[in-house]
Amino acid sequence: MKITSRALLAGLLVCAALGPCRTLAAVRVVTSFYPVYVAALNVIEGVEGAEAHNLASPHIGCLHDYQLTAGDARKLSDADLLIVNGAGMESYVGKIRAQYPGLKIVEACQGIPLLGGNPHVWVSPAGARAQVDNIARALSDADPTNAARYAANAAAYNGRLAALETRMKSELAPLAGTPVVAQHDSFPYLARDLGLEVVGVIEEGHGHEPDAAEFARTIDLVRDKKVKVIFSEPQYSDRLAQTLARESGATVLQLDPVAQGPSEPVRARGAWLEAMEKNLSVLRGVLR
Repeated sequence: MKITSRALLAGLLVCAALGPCRTLAAVRVVTSFYPVYVAALNVIEGVEGAEAHNLASPHIGCLHDYQLTAGDARKLSDADLLIVNGAGMESYVGKIRAQYPGLKIVEACQGIPLLGGNPHVWVSPAGARAQVDNIARALSDADPTNAARYAANAAAYNGRLAALETRMKSELAPLAGTPVVAQHDSFPYLARDLGLEVVGVIEEGHGHEPDAAEFARTIDLVRDKKVKVIFSEPQYSDRLAQTLARESGATVLQLDPVAQGPSEPVRARGAWLEAMEKNLSVLRGVLR
């Protein structure tokens, strides 16, 4: 249909009267937090008009007790699709369902077997690929016109994830069976994929520090299991991990669960792969 200059002018006048006009978009995606945002960016790459916006600041890390903001409400009111991690990670989803009953909400963890209900599926290469597939299917349902492109993008990105996973498993094969302790319960899926044994966790949740008796039991556990490696995370203080290391003779190594990173789409698309490359380098150090 030919748009006349008179019709265009009428549209502009409507915009001026009602405020800033929403630009045409294939699909507007809102994601709950950083790793889901990274996955969505890779799936929509190059799709004209497709947009992804994140709720939580890319510097927040895991959501824990995250509270929705006025800025979040503005993003949600204009969204076609909300993609969350799921598995209990986002405690506020019920509020969103009540406030935006017409908004389609997709869980990236849907159908993925969980380890003890742990939501940190994306920290595993295999888990990350499964989430990418779920996101691609959701986007294809929301925007069938670009379904082939979403599928192709997902396949290409998952190919890169799989290649890194193959290298990690090959290079770190000698670590299979190694007992480790983690600062938080963020690495069970990565440990499973690499054959590591997480025998203990220092803090069951961020902000829930163990009391003296609990910490003493963790020290005994590290000694009894002959644990040599304690995993900390860059997002949080490693004070307790360092104390445990001094008491037990273990070494603290920092692994990134990719819960934070750059927000700019061009940089964020490669954030998961970059973080896992660094994790691979850190884990190689255990072999030395």
